[in-house]
Amino acid sequence: MFDKAITVSAAAIIAAFSTTAIAADKEVSDEVINAQRAALADATKGLGFGPQSPRDLTAVSGENPRVFEFAPAYTQMNLCNIHFHEGAEHRGGQFTKYAGNGDGKGHGTGFLYSGDLTPDEIAPVDYPVGKPKHGALTPGDTIEIHYVHSTAPVEPGATLGACLSDVVLNPQLRVEAQVFVLVNDDNAANFVLMNSIGKKDGFHQAINLPNDSGTPIVYAGSTTGPSFNQAGSPLEVTWSVRPEVIKVNIASVAAWLNGNPFDEDHAHGVRNLVTNPDLLSNIGG
Repeated sequence: MFDKAITVSAAAIIAAFSTTAIAADKEVSDEVINAQRAALADATKGLGFGPQSPRDLTAVSGENPRVFEFAPAYTQMNLCNIHFHEGAEHRGGQFTKYAGNGDGKGHGTGFLYSGDLTPDEIAPVDYPVGKPKHGALTPGDTIEIHYVHSTAPVEPGATLGACLSDVVLNPQLRVEAQVFVLVNDDNAANFVLMNSIGKKDGFHQAINLPNDSGTPIVYAGSTTGPSFNQAGSPLEVTWSVRPEVIKVNIASVAAWLNGNPFDEDHAHGVRNLVTNPDLLSNIGG
């Protein structure tokens, strides 16, 4: 059983995964985002927080002194959760177009696919994709999916809580991240098939996890989500972010949101890009 301090931290992390995504009603100014970044710097200064996520993957330098061993390959860990964010949380590869500041709470922000789409690919659909009260998705939207893995003896389930275990209080965590752009095209990738789960060599796995979208950028970071715009995340995460975007059939995304083992029915909000060198690891160093 977690002690009180651990329980509070875990609850904060889980809340970040559970943040409801809604459409941004009004975009906040740069001053609001800058103030949030300043608050994050103040809330973490001198306390020993490890490197944070998300980040600009093209800026490889960082000055955070905390070092931890990278988690094993995901094939040697248990898949514990799958969820996604509307707008890529990371910047890099084929997702470098800034969506804007959004509402300051993680909605209407992040990074978008920087390539071109045809009029047919972005043609509207006549069905909801995700619960409308959470902000339905539309063709042309960019999402970043997180395949979360744990070294704990756990099974796939809802929220980050599925990745933690009473028998292993300090599991290593790894997120395999893939960015998709939603298209109105039956010939595009099938989200349901891509997120099929099963066991391989005794480990729970996303058996069709994409491995053809470029060499992943691997770095030391943390959990994400807009709950950490002004607070440090205390969990250490090995990130592996694929740089190329995959086009996915929006109908298959709707089907997955209508029924999956993770109780996911909407896209999650986005944490501000972390830019403070004191909160970033050195990629490749």
